[in-house]
Amino acid sequence: MIVIDLLLMLLVAYFVGFLYYGLYRNITARFQRRFGPPVWQSFLDSIKFFLKEDSTSHGWMFYLGPIIMMSGAIMTLFFIPFFSSGSSFSGLSPYGNLFLVLYLLVLGPLGNALGVGTAGNPFGVMGVTRGLTRLFAMEMPFYIAVIAIMSLSGSADIATIASSQTTFNAFAYPLLFIGALFSFIGMMGQAPFDVVGAPVEVYSGPASEFSGKFLALLMSQSAIFTFAKLVLMVHLFLGGADGFLELTLKTFVLFLFVISFGAMYGRFKTPQSVDFLLKVPTAIAIVGLILATWS
Repeated sequence: MIVIDLLLMLLVAYFVGFLYYGLYRNITARFQRRFGPPVWQSFLDSIKFFLKEDSTSHGWMFYLGPIIMMSGAIMTLFFIPFFSSGSSFSGLSPYGNLFLVLYLLVLGPLGNALGVGTAGNPFGVMGVTRGLTRLFAMEMPFYIAVIAIMSLSGSADIATIASSQTTFNAFAYPLLFIGALFSFIGMMGQAPFDVVGAPVEVYSGPASEFSGKFLALLMSQSAIFTFAKLVLMVHLFLGGADGFLELTLKTFVLFLFVISFGAMYGRFKTPQSVDFLLKVPTAIAIVGLILATWS
């Protein structure tokens, strides 16, 4: 049964992730007063790329990078239950906790750096360098907020944290939510923190050398990882969900806010991004932690 549960979780994340990416392209286009591609275009592109030959080869580590990224995305998904109660769509969550999920979140940037670093493409290396430079600053406020939520909930179990919220943590501890939300916008690759794959400066960044099946793999892991991170935020700050309707509604509202925020603001430079993340959301999260523990 657990194998079927894991397979269903993967399929849902895959299709919903690509649906959200299609909506992202269309909503962003409307912000820019143009029309985007069909909603399912990204999904169709990924299928097309899976059927194509690779045009470049830079050794086994170049190919191992996307595999590490996909493994990190899938394992992260499997340790995050979809619902705050019940045993369906819980995956491997009974065998792990939030500490493990926070660790798995780092596998994506690690695989990215290992694979792209062997290609030697200056645009790819520039994107990876920017990403690793931003990584610590981006994670700091998120980790502070998550550790505070774990302490206040008295548990590191994601389902327990979600089900114990009589009032959404986003409203009960707004400063923790705001601090984590800034980090989350960066994790979702949205402006003003989208310095990694900035198309004007670094021409697709780390993905510039990938083609064929491995480009499709990168697109698929991005879709799966996007959905996993949305579900995690819903559980931590929005009370989780008891069914697919509630889960879809909450993840979509959060997703819509993130892409709207990104569409309205210009991109920071890398030093500006790091400086802002280490000062503003980190300070907000620390103040939120102090107020939450004192109250």
